[in-house]
Amino acid sequence: MAKRDFYEILGVAKNASEDDIKKSYRKLAMKYHPDRNPDNKEAEEKFKEVKEAYEMLTNPEKREAYDRYGHAGVDPNMGGGGGGFGGGAGGFGDAFGDIFGDIFGGGARGGRGGGPQVYRGADLRYNLEITLEQAAHGYETTIRVPSWDKCDTCHGSGAKPGTQPVTCTTCSGHGQVRMQQGFFSIQQTCPKCHGSGKIVPEPCAACGGAGRIKRNKTLEVKIPAGIDNGMRIRSTGNGEPGTNGGPSGDLYVEIHIKPHAVFQREGDDLHCEMPISYSKAALGGEIEVPTLTGKVSFTVPEGTQTGKTFRLKGKGIKGVRSGYVGDLFCHVIVETPVKLTDKQKDLLREFERSTSEGGAKHSPQSKGWMDKVKDFFE
Repeated sequence: MAKRDFYEILGVAKNASEDDIKKSYRKLAMKYHPDRNPDNKEAEEKFKEVKEAYEMLTNPEKREAYDRYGHAGVDPNMGGGGGGFGGGAGGFGDAFGDIFGDIFGGGARGGRGGGPQVYRGADLRYNLEITLEQAAHGYETTIRVPSWDKCDTCHGSGAKPGTQPVTCTTCSGHGQVRMQQGFFSIQQTCPKCHGSGKIVPEPCAACGGAGRIKRNKTLEVKIPAGIDNGMRIRSTGNGEPGTNGGPSGDLYVEIHIKPHAVFQREGDDLHCEMPISYSKAALGGEIEVPTLTGKVSFTVPEGTQTGKTFRLKGKGIKGVRSGYVGDLFCHVIVETPVKLTDKQKDLLREFERSTSEGGAKHSPQSKGWMDKVKDFFE
């Protein structure tokens, strides 16, 4: 049976880059691998077919010969020939080394020939509580976070003074061991030395053999104006230190804004409740309200009702990512007078009689509501 085109097998174009070929091969090889398809002859044949196509197209000389002469150009009987599992550059081992690196070694780096694995340190989070005013205008402060420093007693070796770490006998100092799992030989971190390649027979008493001790360090944090609740600020390299010389992680300062006595924030807008007197609501007049930048005055019209909202443009917050300042929304609450004197009560009764005699023109909402109630019962 005639062989299929190598490019067709991998599902790539003839001008595909080596990265595209490698990416397609990884996907197909994982799909048809015998360990994933036990007793499936069809999958096994496809796996062999994919492997052969990959080995040919990732070898520059073989690819050129294949592009010019087709399968005849890489026929082993005519001087070509495909590599085995241990093929040269771009072979099976390289590709699957990358695959298993993705699966088992996501946070580690190490040489292909072994050697202690290098790990990036873990990221840390610090919860910082600030006021609404500090969030709106920006804020600079200092925080204390846990940190690891080199042990002064053992100078970072982890060994008791006068002694030295020794090479791990399990991994021979490579920090990695190979484990056979069916079809594959998988490289993993040494369980005895945890990737360091060294064992400490006599640990340092000061640090317990870790080579580092925990201390707190002080960092300056600059909070940008307009930051909102839940946003994070990254401090690069101030997380936990890496292993075996790996880079440190990052510190994320997460912002939490304290509840405010007057304002509630919604995005870049502010909201507040504004109590006004019964007479002010009826007669109208000028009132003074607070904002984050000072007091402002505006006129309440005559006959203002509870629930009326007034918008003060540009009196909110300019967010970190906004190009404009939000607004302040004042929600009116007409306050009912309490603890009245007898004289005040008499005046209100007289006022009530006068408005009742005036009919619905003084209380249009009450008239409309009573009409609805009447229609409901009828």
